[in-house]
Amino acid sequence: MGNEIKQTTKESRIDWNSLTVRSIVVGVLALIMLIPLGMVGGIVNDRSYLYQSVLNDIAGTWGGEQVLLAPVLVIPYTDKILKQETVTEKSGKTQTIDKIFYSKHSAKFLPEKLSLDIDLGEQFRKRGIYNSLVYTADINVDASFAAPDVSVLSENIDKIHWDKAYVTIGLSDTRAINNVSSLNWDGAEQTLAPGTDLTALHQGYHAVIDDFSPEGSHSLKVSMNINGSSSFMFAPFGETTKVKIKSSWPHPSFLGSVLPAEHTITDDGFIAHWEIPHLARNYPQKWSHDDAHAPMQWEPAIDAVNTRVMRQKMITSTGRLNLYEFTAGVRMFEPVSLYSQITRAVKYGILFIGLTFLTFLIFELTVKAKLHYVQYGLIGIALSLFFLILLSLSEHMQFIKSYLVAASTTIGMITFYTLVALKSLNRTAVIFVLLTSLYIVLYSLLQLEDYALLMGTALLVLVVMVLMFITRNLQQNR
Repeated sequence: MGNEIKQTTKESRIDWNSLTVRSIVVGVLALIMLIPLGMVGGIVNDRSYLYQSVLNDIAGTWGGEQVLLAPVLVIPYTDKILKQETVTEKSGKTQTIDKIFYSKHSAKFLPEKLSLDIDLGEQFRKRGIYNSLVYTADINVDASFAAPDVSVLSENIDKIHWDKAYVTIGLSDTRAINNVSSLNWDGAEQTLAPGTDLTALHQGYHAVIDDFSPEGSHSLKVSMNINGSSSFMFAPFGETTKVKIKSSWPHPSFLGSVLPAEHTITDDGFIAHWEIPHLARNYPQKWSHDDAHAPMQWEPAIDAVNTRVMRQKMITSTGRLNLYEFTAGVRMFEPVSLYSQITRAVKYGILFIGLTFLTFLIFELTVKAKLHYVQYGLIGIALSLFFLILLSLSEHMQFIKSYLVAASTTIGMITFYTLVALKSLNRTAVIFVLLTSLYIVLYSLLQLEDYALLMGTALLVLVVMVLMFITRNLQQNR
């Protein structure tokens, strides 16, 4: 009886040296290593958030994303609308009288032809340890207007104020204007003033046209130099809008409602051309919808007018146009940012740890010396430290140099530790080659943007195939 209990107790003991048990324990250790990897990932996210805050701060002082909406010819006019009104006198007698209503409006005209020539010069602004990609834009605007016919916009015009005609140019961030040439209208220089005087254009500047002539076509030219960051956008205000944007930045990302008709991208920069007809957008070339209405004023008059026509005009005049609905342009794109690279690298961390642990387990099939579980844990922590070293160094030097230092440090630590633990130069050499290969593959994956998933999947398939080949002769103990 006692022998049976003793035998049962012996059989119930866990054989901690068996391959199965060690594989399970090492697998659990590998999963536990997700904790330090997660902590490193949290640090990366915090630093990325701080970096983005710095970028936003620089953009706030240097200049944000710029949107150019130009030009708009504005001609104020006054409408006179007649209306009959029935009044009752004290004697009880009713009388119909005519009253006149005056209201102030403005007619807006967009150019027949619009040409924009933009040269974006990139540069980096430094704030602490961070660099922010910004640009300076040289913009040349060349437009032509047909003779403005205000009468087609209203049937009740009393007076057109040609002497108050002005041109307005919209720009999303006027604080970033470095200089603007005086506006050239039909060869004459016009003085610029801040503000657009149009609610439809949130920010910008305008110029009152001296001695405006309603006859014939008109030409407009203006040049400006502005700061901006991230992207530059424009609105196609012409019946035909032609835009050319060039820059020495080799990584453009074209965006907006329409892509360029043609573009050329080289290591020395890019050139892009747009040609956009006015039919592509939803707002017309001329309109009289007002952004604000003048107070109404009634006066006696002789004739009456159809009340229905007046009501229709008032409804039309209260409409709103979204001049920002159709824009196109380019973003100064950084293909692989620092923190996105490190975040992607951390995602491969568990693969590094798993492959390294599997290599040591394979050694245990052929060598009597076995690593202690604590040694597995220390090796996993060393592999996790690689990403923290990479993050801290890459904020102060080039990414490739930081990667080389971090990888060399990690490989050196683990290789020396393995040599002492296994006391085998050959097996240590295998670990060294494995880690070196892994870090070379990881760097290649980080440099790839479109094929990173494909390459990562191929690596996993290759690893599984190698493990299946190595463990093909394993047999279940009986």
